[in-house]
Amino acid sequence: MRRESATVVSLTGGITAGLLAALGRSGNVSVARAAPDEQAEPSSRPLSGWEPGARAMREAARRRSMFVIVPDDPLAGVAAAWSAMWDPAAGPGAPQAFEARAAETLAAWRDKQFELPDYYLVTAPAQRDVASPDFYLGPLHAVRPRRVAVAAVAPADAAAQAVLVLDTMRSLEHGPWWPPLDELLDAVRHFYAGALAESAAAE
Repeated sequence: MRRESATVVSLTGGITAGLLAALGRSGNVSVARAAPDEQAEPSSRPLSGWEPGARAMREAARRRSMFVIVPDDPLAGVAAAWSAMWDPAAGPGAPQAFEARAAETLAAWRDKQFELPDYYLVTAPAQRDVASPDFYLGPLHAVRPRRVAVAAVAPADAAAQAVLVLDTMRSLEHGPWWPPLDELLDAVRHFYAGALAESAAAE
């Protein structure tokens, strides 16, 4: 469990440079990316899916603002692989790709390369496609509903979107911390993405 004084919020969804700049100009808010000395890779080895988010989380731990926004996620590779499993065009190898991403991410977590943020905040259009499988609004929200929030942003300028994101951040609720990552990934494996569309149809 994280013990820094700042509240770290991983921002996902439709993120633009303008939105991040507007958020960074807000009082008691900073935006953390990978530290400059970590951005240059010493070898030609491609980064694993968890590494950009892990580096950004390490930078976030150095900040002392009330909120630290991290637009990179250590679970990004897992999220992409999970969504691909529900895409018919992904082919039969998608489940194996998910398991590979999950295994390497879990190994990095066990090696204390990263911890999860306090919250995930998803920026989404007010009229989003609920039938599309979403890793954050699906399995992660099902496991810890108070740790995943949505900012319904309309197409507008970055400053207006930043106001909506900040309002959502200020209303974040307290709740149980994330379970150990192996338990979280097991819940992801057993989450039925079609439940999102079925729930929306029942409303």
